[in-house]
Amino acid sequence: MIKKNESVCAVVEALGTNGEGIIRHEGVTFFVPYSLPQEKIRFKVLKIKGNIGYGKVEEILSPAPCRVRPICAAFEKCGGCSLQHLGYERQLIHKSNVVKDSLRKIGGLVVEVPCAVASDFPYGYRNKLQLPIGVDKEGNTVIGFYAERSHRIIPLEKCDIHPAWAETLISVLHRFIQETGVCGYDEETKTGLLRHIVAREIGGKFIFTLVCAQRNVRGIDTLISLLQAEFDAFTLYINVNTKDTNVIFGDEFSLVYGEGFFEAEEQGIRYEAGPVTFLQVNENVRKKLYDAALSTVVETGDEVVIDAYSGGGLLTAMIAKKAKRAYGIELEKEASACADALKAKNGLDNMTNICGYVEEKLPAVLEREKGEKLRLILDPPRAGIARSVLKALLASGIPTLTIISCNPATLARDLGVLTGSLIENEKGELVKNPVYQDEGLEGYYQIDGLQPYDMFPQTKHVETLVWLARKA
Repeated sequence: MIKKNESVCAVVEALGTNGEGIIRHEGVTFFVPYSLPQEKIRFKVLKIKGNIGYGKVEEILSPAPCRVRPICAAFEKCGGCSLQHLGYERQLIHKSNVVKDSLRKIGGLVVEVPCAVASDFPYGYRNKLQLPIGVDKEGNTVIGFYAERSHRIIPLEKCDIHPAWAETLISVLHRFIQETGVCGYDEETKTGLLRHIVAREIGGKFIFTLVCAQRNVRGIDTLISLLQAEFDAFTLYINVNTKDTNVIFGDEFSLVYGEGFFEAEEQGIRYEAGPVTFLQVNENVRKKLYDAALSTVVETGDEVVIDAYSGGGLLTAMIAKKAKRAYGIELEKEASACADALKAKNGLDNMTNICGYVEEKLPAVLEREKGEKLRLILDPPRAGIARSVLKALLASGIPTLTIISCNPATLARDLGVLTGSLIENEKGELVKNPVYQDEGLEGYYQIDGLQPYDMFPQTKHVETLVWLARKA
């Protein structure tokens, strides 16, 4: 019987969803982060519950051919990246396998999944930075990323999946703290001021938001001066968050420097974004993904296209240039306002932006456009598509759907409902449909195509684009 704290030598069989090595040893399936398939390792048993165990690598006895040296000094400490030790081509294959396995295990769907589309920039690709600010055990203010599954901050001077400007910003913050004496927020004592710094780059310009526990920030002019010395064009907000929550932003934003919004252009669409506007963090892969999503919208101008979970309206505007009419449905008020400004800026009279929950607003749009040639594009959050929306889609008769998903697990669940491979039981739970066949069911949707995209290199995350057609 294997016990906690025991050292075990074994060979890694596979790679798990979160990038951890999977080892089956003496009737227990162990998950061991930072180990790779084919490797013989010695690991320490951290926990065993039933036939599931968790371990920590003590030594790589026989490295896998696909293992590479991580470039980040904080790798295995910071909770951000989990795959820097895996060669990039193998990362792409792994992410495709994650999508394929999720569809099979969760959705009951057997689908061929091609290799993930690569990012041209495996490092330095992120246009958005979110860093917690807190205190260490000695009470010193620290800036960095949380360790895995904790709120313990790993201090960092730079992050290799962000461009060089992130290192500059961290340096500016350290100087600001040193010169003014302001402190990081202590989550245990509820004291201190600085909670997060959030930065977004838009066309070489920056939106900085300093998240604080109170409205008044001593020495804010010092921070502005330090930023002016390093960044040519930026705007600065103070956000007040007094809640004991994992949500970064509070409700109150105060503009303390700059214009508040910045304008950029992509694929002929001029747009502006603010501190909470959603934009994909990898511009290179975003273009590839949007090009593929748009390729299904015919340019004859006879389609009405609904863009659900539309964010700042960039994709909706691209659709409007090709469609008869385009609707964007978005919950976030600021993002919807940005979409309205984008509509006016680009003269898109056939674009309508609706602010609200998709499950509440979509039925009215479907009713209004009844009889038109409809197409629906959905880009939901990690929680996936609301069950009520899925039911509305099945009842709508819309011939084609396009889904952009950032979570293979909820994607598998949603596709299961849409294809009929999952049905509700009497308790409202989703269960495998015993009559479902691989070719699909009439009245449901069938998967016409699927393609993963590596929006987040070096991490466990993957974006997936799916095309569906109604099965007559």
